[in-house]
Amino acid sequence: MYRTHTCGELTGKHIGEKVTLAGWIDARRDHGNLIFLDVRDRWGKTQLVFNPDDSRDLHAAAEKLRSEYVVRVEGVVDKRPQGTANPKLSTGEIEVRVSALELLNASKTPPFEILDESDVSEEVRLKYRYLDLRRAPMLKRLGLRHQITQIVRRYFDGHQFIEIETPILTKSTPEGARDFLVPSRLSAGCFYALPQSPQLFKQMLMVAGADRYFQLARCFRDEDFRADRQLEHTQIDVEMSFVTEEDVMSELEGLLIEIMHKVKGIKLQLPLKRLSYQDAMNTYGSDKPDLRFGVELKDVTAILKNTDLKIFQSVIQAKGVIKGLSISGQEFSRSDLDHLVTLVKENGAQGLAWLKVTAEGLESPIAKLITNEQRKELVKTFGTKPGDTLFFVADQWSTCVKALGVLRNRLAERLNLARRDEFKFLWVVDFPLFEWNDEEKRFDSLHHPFTAPKPEDLKYFDSEPLAIHARAYDLVLNGTEIGGGSIRIHQRDVQNQVFRALGISQAEVQEKFGFLLDALAYGAPPHGGIALGLDRLCAILAGVDSIREVIAFPKTQKGVCLMTEAPSKVYPKQLKELSIQVKT
Repeated sequence: MYRTHTCGELTGKHIGEKVTLAGWIDARRDHGNLIFLDVRDRWGKTQLVFNPDDSRDLHAAAEKLRSEYVVRVEGVVDKRPQGTANPKLSTGEIEVRVSALELLNASKTPPFEILDESDVSEEVRLKYRYLDLRRAPMLKRLGLRHQITQIVRRYFDGHQFIEIETPILTKSTPEGARDFLVPSRLSAGCFYALPQSPQLFKQMLMVAGADRYFQLARCFRDEDFRADRQLEHTQIDVEMSFVTEEDVMSELEGLLIEIMHKVKGIKLQLPLKRLSYQDAMNTYGSDKPDLRFGVELKDVTAILKNTDLKIFQSVIQAKGVIKGLSISGQEFSRSDLDHLVTLVKENGAQGLAWLKVTAEGLESPIAKLITNEQRKELVKTFGTKPGDTLFFVADQWSTCVKALGVLRNRLAERLNLARRDEFKFLWVVDFPLFEWNDEEKRFDSLHHPFTAPKPEDLKYFDSEPLAIHARAYDLVLNGTEIGGGSIRIHQRDVQNQVFRALGISQAEVQEKFGFLLDALAYGAPPHGGIALGLDRLCAILAGVDSIREVIAFPKTQKGVCLMTEAPSKVYPKQLKELSIQVKT
């Protein structure tokens, strides 16, 4: 056999045993006549000893071994000499005195050292991903991902869910992002689409009576270049029949308990915190707020409504709001403040006002326009003390809270207010069903067009669509949306109402969603579900910033696989078979 043990398995209890190991040469040390080599595999490293007194031929062969050579060795486990043990390794108290060596494969000199920590550029790492994945941190992250997927499967199996695969080649439907299209050779001029999500298929499964479904689903979205996104990703997809919002959220909380306990050793306190969309935006300026730190937004419209500052007056007259936040223990230079002003302007706000709190009072270019009474009210509202800085944005409500939300997150990042080893979950609920698309002068679904409206809001379809609330819920972890779901529309007439509100013509409805409307006419049960982003969840629990660190073979931000050089051109014969002509 190639091996009797892995390279991370041998300890003091194996001393005296004859063993066989196989792996890659990790490191080399020459100490006089003795040659020490570390052999590495997925499980760890073991130190090998080659002594010329045991065998000069073996010693000579060991001299020729280099990093990343693949070897098989036989030998006896010895205790390391006193004072040479390595407590950082699980195998650090032993070494193997080699009695037989087989070179299984040589290796070119790698483009970078296979080290746990490396400053090699991401482009080089992705081009040689098969080498990058040999590094212990990368293998550990893939192991964490495996652990989470196994917990998911065991949990849902134990809760009477059935795992069902849905099609990868499907029909193109408008779902927010552009579809990846796949030409059909057998139906010339027609195309499949890769699924952006299994949304419609899992609803079909509920109509079919599957009742409780889950899947580790591959999803594809042809999005514009965005940081830390992947054109293909994996989601933990769930759907249930005869449920309310509370049923779905409770089921997912049970899964989170399992994951956090088994992966991080953390006991979650249930139920998780709930915030309405309105409260989340008002308090944190985001519908995915990071609760690891405070820095809450405060409404100071009433306090500053009579100030002489013209921009404040014009906003109030336009029925806008003035909101602010307070930062403690940080000195901001004029350059810092200018950068923050630019930041909020880039996010739609007209500008950013600030006040520094000192022992003598408030300092700012606008301080002279604020009365003593207003100053006292501001200090009371924010609970400020000398050394604090107050920031204000005056604008229409949506613009104001979103700009301050971006400012809040940027300041938290700069000041290290959030700890990586702290995990704060919450549900955001009571979303609007629609949002107004001012550019195209129409309504859009805030989530997707199959989200059920609250029954008590059905009366607003004709008069005030923006007053309709959705039966939707998002799961947020540390300021990142890791999951979103809703109770679905199960009545054909309500689904048609939503399509009409979105301005989708009857002809397009029939073309794109005819099969869904037909299914709803055959006794569709009330149902709902959720999808969790597996890549994002793994990245947060692994403590890394990019989901590329937890995906075996990711693509760059521009959607390129540097290892395989995909996407690439194909032969003219292939295009001809697909009835496709490429214009350059």
